[in-house]
Amino acid sequence: QVQLVESGGGLVQAGGSLRLSCAASGPNFSVFAMGWFRQGPGKEREFVAAISWSGGSTAYADSVKGRFTISRENAKNTVYLQMNSLKPEDTAVYSCAARITWDTIVKLTTSPWTYWGQGTQVTVSS
Repeated sequence: QVQLVESGGGLVQAGGSLRLSCAASGPNFSVFAMGWFRQGPGKEREFVAAISWSGGSTAYADSVKGRFTISRENAKNTVYLQMNSLKPEDTAVYSCAARITWDTIVKLTTSPWTYWGQGTQVTVSS
């Protein structure tokens, strides 16, 4: 069983930056692909970014490409999401997730992820 706990959310002005962290507990963190998803007010949950177990492969939603960077430190059982040039439309609850298999971005966005965190609120003011 893997438990995921997000941190680093908060209130920031448009154009600002935040770094989210997701700490994992449980065995074999380094074998999991990790992802970030978000759900804005009145919206469906959407894929943001994912990273393979080694960190060698990453995938991003078009809406965040070039602004957000996903990374991981397997020695610390932690995955990060660096968010720059934030926009009001980035306002959402951000959740991290884990799964065994890496896949195409279509599959990463549409097929189930095994473990989920509770989420952290990010609010971007205009």
